[in-house]
Amino acid sequence: MGFLTFAAAGFGLILMGTFEAIASTTTSSPPSNLPQSKPQTTPSRSSFIYFLSASLLSFLFILNSLISFFDAVNSHDRVGSAQQLQVAAIAALFLLYSLTGLLTLNNSSFPSSLLNLIGLFAFVEEFMYFYLRRKDTVGIENRYFDMLLVPIFVCLFGTLLQLRNNSSSVIPNLVRGVGLVLQGLWFFQMGLSIYTRWMAHGCVLKEKSRGNYTVKCKGHPEYHRARAIATLQFNCHLALIVVLVVGVYSVVVRKTGGGGGGGDISRYKPLGAEMQHQIDSQGQFTLDSDEEEEEVREEGKVVRNKAGGEVELDVNGNGAHT
Repeated sequence: MGFLTFAAAGFGLILMGTFEAIASTTTSSPPSNLPQSKPQTTPSRSSFIYFLSASLLSFLFILNSLISFFDAVNSHDRVGSAQQLQVAAIAALFLLYSLTGLLTLNNSSFPSSLLNLIGLFAFVEEFMYFYLRRKDTVGIENRYFDMLLVPIFVCLFGTLLQLRNNSSSVIPNLVRGVGLVLQGLWFFQMGLSIYTRWMAHGCVLKEKSRGNYTVKCKGHPEYHRARAIATLQFNCHLALIVVLVVGVYSVVVRKTGGGGGGGDISRYKPLGAEMQHQIDSQGQFTLDSDEEEEEVREEGKVVRNKAGGEVELDVNGNGAHT
C-alpha cells in the first residue's frame, strides 16, 4: 500500500476527529450568566466538514481497495484479494454513514438514531477486521494492528453512548473525536514504521501483493525488540493526545466561558459575605432566651432538680419539694 496511503488515511482521520471535537465543544449551550451567542453557525459548519471529509476518505479507501484487489488477482494472491474485499465493505459502510450524516444536516426530520446505528455497525466491522487479522502470526505488523484496536474501541464506545443517550451531550462526540485523532496518528505511525527506514533494526518488509504484506525479523531478540518499540510508540501517541486534549479544552473554556475560568467575575460574591448575610437575617441569639423558654415549658409540670428530688410547679411557679 505504501507510506503515502497510510499518511493520507492518517491525515483524513485526524481532520475528521478535529472537526468532530470542535463540533462537540461548540454545540454546548453557554452559561446562563453570559449573553447568548449564535450557537448554530459554527457547529453546522464543523459537522458539514466532518461528514464531507468522512465521505471523501471512505471513497478513497474503496478506490485503494479496488486497486489492491486487482493487483492481488494479477499476483495470484487469494488471501490479498479476499482481504481487500473486506476493506472495501468496511469503507462502504463508512461512506453510507457519511452520506447519511450529510442528509441529516439538510433534513432535520431525519432520525439521528439511524445515523448513529450505521456508524456503530461500521466501527464494529472495523474492530473485528483488525482483531481477526492474522495472516502471519509472527509478523510485527500484528502488534501495530493490536494497538490500533484501542482507538477503534474508543470510537465505538463514543458512538454507542451517542446512540443510547440520543441527546445534545458533548461527551459522546468528544470521545469519538479523540478516538479518530488517535487512530489517524497511529495510521501515520504504522506507515513510518513499516514502509520507511524507521523500521526496527533486524526486520524487513515482505510483500506478496500491494495489500498483503508482513514484517519479518531475523530472530527472537529482534522480534521482541520490535514489539517493545511499537508499544513505546503507542504510549507516546497516547501522551500526545492527552496534552492536546487538555490544551484544546483550556482554550475552549476560556472562549466559551464554561467551567470556572471564563465566567463573569463581576458577579462573583465571596462565600463569607453570603453566610454572614444569612446569619444576620435570622436575628440575635442569647442564652437567656433559651433558659426563659425552658422555664415556660416547665410550668405546671413535675421536673427533677439537681439534688435528685422532685419539684411540683403550680401555676404561679411556686412548687412543693418532695
